[in-house]
Amino acid sequence: MPISPVVIIGAGHAGVRLAVALKSASPAPSVVLLDQDQAFPYERPPLSKEILKDGPDAIVKLYKDEFYAEHGIDLMRGRMATAINRGLRTVELADGSQIPYSRVIVATGARARKIPVPGGSLNGVHMLRTLADAQDIHRAIGRCRSIVVIGGGYIGLEVAAAAAEAGQDVTIIEAQDRLMKRVTGEHVSRYFEHLHRMHNVKILLQTGVSELQGVDRVGRVIAQDGSVHPADMVVVGIGVQPNDEIARASGLACQDGILVNAQFRTEDPDVYAIGDVARSPNENGTGSVRLESVQNASAQALAVADDILGIQSVKHEVPWFWTTQYGVRLQTAGLLHGHDHVVVRGNIESGRFAVLYLKEKRLVAIDNVGTLKDFMIGKKLIASRAILDIEKAGDPAVKLTETVTAFEETHGPR
Repeated sequence: MPISPVVIIGAGHAGVRLAVALKSASPAPSVVLLDQDQAFPYERPPLSKEILKDGPDAIVKLYKDEFYAEHGIDLMRGRMATAINRGLRTVELADGSQIPYSRVIVATGARARKIPVPGGSLNGVHMLRTLADAQDIHRAIGRCRSIVVIGGGYIGLEVAAAAAEAGQDVTIIEAQDRLMKRVTGEHVSRYFEHLHRMHNVKILLQTGVSELQGVDRVGRVIAQDGSVHPADMVVVGIGVQPNDEIARASGLACQDGILVNAQFRTEDPDVYAIGDVARSPNENGTGSVRLESVQNASAQALAVADDILGIQSVKHEVPWFWTTQYGVRLQTAGLLHGHDHVVVRGNIESGRFAVLYLKEKRLVAIDNVGTLKDFMIGKKLIASRAILDIEKAGDPAVKLTETVTAFEETHGPR
């Protein structure tokens, strides 16, 4: 058991989950949970979903306000950590005060990337990462008529769907040749493209933005193809940048995130990083990956809690992600990068289908659209490195478990 306290920087999903896991132990270490946000910790997925439609009343707190004190978690809201002094083993706050630590965990998450074009800082240009951002966008949608969304990933498409359902004129500008290219395959991309077009959303692919124009406030967007798009508001959803500055300043290695090992320790064994800010080894032993999902953040938090408490852990969570647009849910498990074969189960036109991604016949990822029939089984088969019979896998009448022919041996760290 470490000498107290354990200091957690960041009260998002990762930080809060870790604090709760540590305080559930017996005996439990002292835990300080720092967050620069004044609000009590809240769920992040509703920011781009329910809150955009229903407003701030849709916010869901992670726990009741009194939970933290009742469970011995020293939640310090509105307190920004500015430095980790590894020599003195203290965390410095913006007001100059110091908090000693036995272990420190950086769970600072990530921030939305700004668009680097003229006019990018005009009034009416929004990004979505926090509760305040979501509330601003919700209010703006209600008083605007023409909305341009820059970026066709999860966030951009969820904002576009909310605005279209509110009756606004919506245009999506995406630099790639299809929507959600970073996270899904061709079949799913085209399905959701069609879904948005059915709701009268205009979509421009393979073009970026050259300029945002307006006097004090944005009024139009100039695309790189020369087209001009009226805009009472603009929402930028072009990815995130990890908040790794505090680790960099303390001399820890960072590369699009804080570099950690399989136990989520940095090069300093008493400093960890988890959640969107952490870059950890790929499960297949090749390279590293930084994952942006609530489920991944929670799994990493539990792994770090076990490590701090001296519990041997063999848990390996398959990453999974989800989005809902126009009431249609896409749920993904695994990482499809490097796949060499795609199998569709079901009828795409029906809006209820699954897409399997295989590498040398091993299932590496699965997309489920409008149905969760194969999701949990697919997630388990990804974890067990199942080899599938491709022909059988394409028949939705055959249970996914009945398509397994073998299990690949594990190579590299798990």
